[in-house]
Order: sequence, then structure tokens, then C-alpha cells
Amino acid sequence: MPLIVLMEDDAATRTLVASVLRKDGYEVLSADNGLSGLELVRHNKPDLVVSDVQMPLMDGFAMLQALRADPTISAIPVVLLTSLQERAHMRIGMTSGADDYITKPFRPGELREAAAAQLNKREMQAAVQAMAVEAAIQAALENQKHHLARLYEEKLASELSDKWPAADAANEDEKFSNASVLFVDVINYAGLAEKLSSTELSDVVRQFYNNAGDTVHLFGARHMQFVGEGLLVVFVDSTDTSSVNHGLRAVRAALGLLDAAKRVQKFLNSQFPSHGLPRFDVSVALNSGPVALAKLEDPLHGGIHVLPVGDTVSVTLLLQKQASKSGWKIAASVGMLRGVTGAVNTGARALISLPGRSAALDAAELLGLALQT
Repeated sequence: MPLIVLMEDDAATRTLVASVLRKDGYEVLSADNGLSGLELVRHNKPDLVVSDVQMPLMDGFAMLQALRADPTISAIPVVLLTSLQERAHMRIGMTSGADDYITKPFRPGELREAAAAQLNKREMQAAVQAMAVEAAIQAALENQKHHLARLYEEKLASELSDKWPAADAANEDEKFSNASVLFVDVINYAGLAEKLSSTELSDVVRQFYNNAGDTVHLFGARHMQFVGEGLLVVFVDSTDTSSVNHGLRAVRAALGLLDAAKRVQKFLNSQFPSHGLPRFDVSVALNSGPVALAKLEDPLHGGIHVLPVGDTVSVTLLLQKQASKSGWKIAASVGMLRGVTGAVNTGARALISLPGRSAALDAAELLGLALQT
């Protein structure tokens, strides 16, 4: 049974948090200040620390600094509870060594997700190792291009046969209680369109999205479709990818899309050295939550058209537009990142305002996989 040390000076909040954690099967030791809580951590070596920021004797930041300075307990993950929602305090918490934070008032489900994410780190790190091995195998196969092409065509045909519904299938929407949604868009599309002919631009965009399609298929995408100049992709857990969850596969696909953009930039450098083209860059957004794949009849061409719908999809599209303005290559909602905690490295974290929505989205910049050596 995982052990959690809880530090919270408010008795009512301390009772509530402890109750929520115990209902999830965790053992909880509590303290009403940071100094006593730190002693509990040193004596009991818990699996996780959940701590308020504003406490007597020693506040959460000072406790966190002391914990990270002690080599016997420095590796223990810490989740901060704070009512200080200003971005400056958020940055202090993360740069001081916190693994996650939750702003008050919070939902019990949010607390559960944050705790489970930190306790799930080892499993995620093992999954990353497995994916690293898989990547090495794929790299070896790249040296056998003809063989790889044949294998890929067979794999793709099998995926299409197994995953995509036939025209005579029942026209019922597919509903997933939790899926990962990826949206990628070309940042400088308008600038490229000004300096390239329509044929040249088509070749460049086709080259990128051909690579993008290969990438998302190889990481087990359930559905993908174009939205303007962007590509929307949905990942779900399925029987043939049960060893690696959909969130981690979406992350790997996002990183692969950045590599595909770099290859296109090299192509532009070699083919159009004197055009003064803007850099070919893409930005990617990742989010997770409920998604439905609505099946609609196509009145123009006949057959069935599949359309991803739901708030998770809408938020992903809005996140990409807003995060790209901050220069983030990959932006991910914190809710999505909690599903892959321990498997990825993140950078800046911020509350991002989304057009048409009253509540800001807690998101972070995803930098790469946390490969273990």
C-alpha cells in the first residue's frame, strides 16, 4: 500500500484530502505544519508528499527546498496545494522542485489524478524504455527500405481492415471515456504561400503530411483527419497496443512530427536556397479526455464520414493556437501529462486563456521523453 505524507495547516482541508486519498487505498500520515511534516518524511520515507504552501513554522517552499537537499529523501515526488494562483507563485513551485501542483479549491478527482500520476512514474519509465527499444528496431528496419515498405503496407492494410468500420457497419458513434487528441499545424504556412508557387507549396506540404501520416499510423492512431492546414489525430487504448498507453503513443507521435518538420526544412534549404523562405515550423497540442467518433453520412460522395467531437477535441484545437504564440513546440494539458508522468520531460507551465472560455487551461511545454540511462 503506497504511503503518502500530507502537510496542511487547515484542519478541514487536511481531513478532506486524507479522506480522499484513503478511499483510493493509500496510507496517509498527516502534519499541520511543514516542519513536522518534513520529520514524518525523513522517518517514514513515503512514496509521495502532498503539501500546502502557506503553513506555520515552515512553509511549503521551504519544506520542499529542505527535502530536495536531503539525499535520503530527495527523490520523493511532491505535489503542492496552493491558493496562490498567480503565475509567479506557480513558477516558484515548479522551479523549486515540485513535481505537480493543484490550486485551491480543487476537485477530489483532480487530487486523485495528481497522486496517481506521481505514483505511476516507475511504470511510465518502464514504458519509455520499451518504446526506446522499439525505436531502435524501427531504425534498423529503415536500413532495409524495400523490406520496410512491404512490412508497412501489410501493417497498414491490417490496421485499416481491423480498425476502420466497413460501409455496411452499424452507424453508431464510438465513444471513448478517455482518449488522447493531437493537433499539429504549420506555423508559417501563409509566409511560405507568399514565396512558393502553388505547385511548390503543395509538394512541401505533401511531403510533411505524408511523413506525418506514417508517424501517427506507426504509433497506433485510431483516427486522423485534416482540419484546414492542420492534422487532427485521436489515440485510444486498444488490444494491439495494450503495452503502451494512448497518452505515451501520442507523445511519441508528437515528437516524431517535430522530426518530420526538420526533414522538410532541410529539403527547403537544398531546393530553394535563394527564396528567403520563412522557417518550416510546426506546433503541436496534446490533450486527453472523453472523445466520440461520430459517424455521419456523406451526402455528396456517399458512404460514412467519421468526425471526432467533444470538448476534448475543441480544447486541443484552441490550445495549439494559443501555445504557438508562446513559442512552445509541443503544448500539453496538465491533465494529459499526468497520464504519462515519469515518462516525459516538461518545461514552462502556465495557465493559458482560451478564446470563448471562462476558465484558463493549465498546460505545460513538453520537451521530450525522459529516457533512463
